[in-house]
Amino acid sequence: MLKKYLPTVIASLFSALLAVAVYRFFEKPQEVIIREPSNSAYRSQNVARDGITTGALTIPQAAPTEFTLAATITTPAVVNIQSINTGGRGLLFDDIFGRDQAPHGGASGSGVIISKDGYIVTNHHVVADGDKISVSFSDNREMDAKLIGSDPSTDLALIKVAAEDLPFLTFGNSDSVRIGEWVLAVGNPFDLESTVTAGIVSAKGRSIDVLSAQDKIESFIQTDAAVNPGNSGGALVNTAGELVGINTAILTQSGQYEGYSFAVPANLVRKVIGDLKNYGIVQRGLIGIRIEDVTSDLAHDLGLNKVEGVHITGVTPGSGAADAGLRRDDVILRVNGVKTPSMPELQEQVGRFSPGNVLKVEFFRKGKKSIAKVTLKSRSNRTSIVQGENARLLQKLGIEVRPLSTKERKRLQIDNGIKVTSVVQDSKIDRTNLKPNFVITQVNGFNINTESDLVAALRKAKKEVKLKGVYEGIPDPFYYVFDLN
Repeated sequence: MLKKYLPTVIASLFSALLAVAVYRFFEKPQEVIIREPSNSAYRSQNVARDGITTGALTIPQAAPTEFTLAATITTPAVVNIQSINTGGRGLLFDDIFGRDQAPHGGASGSGVIISKDGYIVTNHHVVADGDKISVSFSDNREMDAKLIGSDPSTDLALIKVAAEDLPFLTFGNSDSVRIGEWVLAVGNPFDLESTVTAGIVSAKGRSIDVLSAQDKIESFIQTDAAVNPGNSGGALVNTAGELVGINTAILTQSGQYEGYSFAVPANLVRKVIGDLKNYGIVQRGLIGIRIEDVTSDLAHDLGLNKVEGVHITGVTPGSGAADAGLRRDDVILRVNGVKTPSMPELQEQVGRFSPGNVLKVEFFRKGKKSIAKVTLKSRSNRTSIVQGENARLLQKLGIEVRPLSTKERKRLQIDNGIKVTSVVQDSKIDRTNLKPNFVITQVNGFNINTESDLVAALRKAKKEVKLKGVYEGIPDPFYYVFDLN
């Protein structure tokens, strides 16, 4: 059997060897290089000054991924906050916010110390439902805090403890934060003290339609740093340990972190907190326009070369925009030289200024770019700063008002009254179901003509307050009753 197949096997081997010999004779030598990763991605000899070098390939790196310095700076300045409702009124858990429902009928969250004398910034929704605020520090001390002021429109609040020489964070420039940059989120998720997570900036100028206040400003920094219930009010810092945002919300279906967290930019925080500290309320300046984002179709219809800016759909009579000559169908491109490619970014830029401030607004109209100087006004159409206990009392009740014009009095056929311009959600006034544009004519039987009249009548009320007034177009009067306590 072997003898039968041996010639065939020998012939096959000879043919194969001959083929290889011919191939090697005609083919030039080749060099094959197989690259394998080193055992450590962080070997010092592979790192160049301008990035990480592997062989001939250099990958630029925006910032070092070394977080220990930032964590060391930040963790002592982040506190745990327990907002306690001693009256027992419960809090509805809203899982789009990063907060815990506390068993005592209040809320649990985080806060950031911003001055050595005890000022702490947190979220409005962390402290809104409590009448007692307790702060726990990283060194296990506990202290009661006083609410200085709160702003539902940005979901920010300022509280203070009686302490000195506290560790605190300095504000960074949130405008300079770049997409892809490393950041740390520091807070107290699930009441776990001083938890640090890392991620990158995923987007800026993000609106998720989570705030419901009338003048809401949503221009969040979006990150993928892990944020969970209890992180609300905590710090978002860069790798230098500078405060670039206040962690505020998570977008989730499960109630826990799913990869998307949102922070109020530090530059907006600085303005709001400064107002709360100095005045007790936010001095919010308004342009006086209704707006929408520019779409491809809208850009084509308006003659824009590209999709950019914010489209004005209406201008409020008597507003700063009207005084400056802005019109419907104008497109705002920049404010004080800063691009405003979307509604949230425009609202954030304007939100940093107060009534009386003048903004340089670049806009597009019928093929031309122009500049308008817009003087911001308050919702009550004033350019002055509102101060004093009167404003704080009305803010506590959740209401803003302005005097009636002569035309409005004539149209309503009334001799006295003051118009409600806004109502804060879930405030005492809001729970009565009173709506904006209601005209208050009497409080507990006293005629009302001015804001001072309204405050004086409220202060005279011992407990129950009865508001009487009218809505335009409805002949019968309306009555709203609430308890001051």
